[in-house]
Amino acid sequence: MRLSVLDLVPVRTDQTSGDALAASTQLAQVADRLGYERYWVAEHHNMPAVAATSPPVLIAHLAAQTERIRMGSGGVMLPNHAPLAVAEQFALLEAAHPGRIDLGIGRAPGSDPVTSMALRGAAGRDDTDVANFPQYLDDVMALMGTEGVQVAVPRQRYILKATPAAASVPALWLLGSSMYSAELAAAKGLPYVFAHHFSGRGTAEALQAYRSRFQPSELASEPRTFLTVNAVVAETEQEAAALMLPNLHMMVALRTGQPLEPLAIVEDAEARDLPPQHHSLVDAGLARAVVGTPQQAADQVRELAGQFDVDEVMVHPVASARRGTDPATSPARDRTLELLAKELLD
Repeated sequence: MRLSVLDLVPVRTDQTSGDALAASTQLAQVADRLGYERYWVAEHHNMPAVAATSPPVLIAHLAAQTERIRMGSGGVMLPNHAPLAVAEQFALLEAAHPGRIDLGIGRAPGSDPVTSMALRGAAGRDDTDVANFPQYLDDVMALMGTEGVQVAVPRQRYILKATPAAASVPALWLLGSSMYSAELAAAKGLPYVFAHHFSGRGTAEALQAYRSRFQPSELASEPRTFLTVNAVVAETEQEAAALMLPNLHMMVALRTGQPLEPLAIVEDAEARDLPPQHHSLVDAGLARAVVGTPQQAADQVRELAGQFDVDEVMVHPVASARRGTDPATSPARDRTLELLAKELLD
């Protein structure tokens, strides 16, 4: 069993962005020390509870603060960026930390329409960028290669490269939560990750489609996949459930169109009464998460890996904190990784 970590750099009500980054830096160091395989950061924009806006900046910081764990994006939302910019950023990261960089690419905007418009600027980037996603994916792969790509320019042979003298390239992964992404990854022969932590629906069907339709490529000779799952592990089942409650409330707000806020501390979430019609959303979030004591959580991870036939699981530690916690720390997230590692990695 290999374990990895997904981090959105959550921002609690008692934290600044700097606090959240300090807490995630400590979390990455915990994962590095315990033997986790990789540590990925997401891309989300204009969200009060998420400080992970720029994966390459975060990766550069976290890779410099760790020693051996692979660092990557989970993922870069490619329609938001020019392919050359992404290729240049990750080629430099690979040059600085050879053999440790993963480039996970996704198709979703990671934001609302107004923010997407501001992010893409006045250059006219619009929804056609989503339609052109497969071509952009090819462009990033070609540009990061050691040979670069030849551009059609009249009367000359013009070579475009992400970096002048690449000795190695980042490992490329395609991310998704739909059949579209599974089929595209299979067609292009790419490693594939399903966002089970966010969707929880269609996981088995997407992974089956990916495996059955996979076309070998230079990047992968056979299907290679794992999945993500929300996780909170504590000494007691009751404490794990309490620590996860703020995240569940945040997901309810996201799915019901309510204004988003920073992640609540545990006591504030416990004092809040959700409308009865939202209880099913909380139950669904609990059902697709790993929550409980170390033994319970380890059994749930093993069951998940067996159910979907994967030998790596990426946990997204979503525990909040209790009142009085040092804002620059996230002890319950650290503890989740420590307790899981003791059961599954020792």
